[in-house]
Amino acid sequence: MNGPEIHVEFDPELLVFVPQARPTGATKTTTDGVSSLGHVVESLGVPQTEVGTLLVDGREVPAGHVPAAGESVTVRAVAHPQRVPGAPLRFLLDVHLGTLARRLRLLGVDTAYESTDIGDPALAARSAAEQRVMLSRDRGLLRRRELWAGAFVYSTRPEVQLTYVLDRFDPELRPWTRCTACNGLLRRATKDEVADQLRGGTHRNYDVFAQCSDCGRAYWKGAHHEQLVAIVERAVASRSSRG
Repeated sequence: MNGPEIHVEFDPELLVFVPQARPTGATKTTTDGVSSLGHVVESLGVPQTEVGTLLVDGREVPAGHVPAAGESVTVRAVAHPQRVPGAPLRFLLDVHLGTLARRLRLLGVDTAYESTDIGDPALAARSAAEQRVMLSRDRGLLRRRELWAGAFVYSTRPEVQLTYVLDRFDPELRPWTRCTACNGLLRRATKDEVADQLRGGTHRNYDVFAQCSDCGRAYWKGAHHEQLVAIVERAVASRSSRG
């Protein structure tokens, strides 16, 4: 680009995408004089999914604004909670977010997950076809135009990832209602209905079961139940504190 030069300042959360703006939080860039501000910001490295309000010389402008020489731009991060219009809130996670997918399902959040790498075009197409918010740490994927909606998952730690997604989107929580393996809905089941999945000790010691309506997997309060309860209780408590 060899047109007007502008000054661009970023919210601290967005600096992960713009190394040239560290440590001051701002950078200067030359535009081509015709591209929109949204395009310019994305060309600097910030996916549109992460861009909230855009300010030019202190006034809010749309992403389609064409910047002029000498303008001072402020790029805000997406406000929390983020509202996604047009469909029930549901998610699609890529191959790298399996633990997060299971924890969202544990909380009853509709969460599709690809356990194999099907490629960015296929993921974006599924996001659009099923109207799911794409969660990923892949910046290139989040820049694909066909996405229904998307969000960058900033942390690599599942507990931090979960807290971030809950804070950003504030989904309705219905713990213990979804299969953590396939996302299907759970129903009550008798011991006889799931007997073929029970080993001797489980068959003797447990009497309360649930079963996935889709894949048939059986659930009971086994050895890891207390850990799962702790995850659920933290999530519910954090929602209560926000609300």
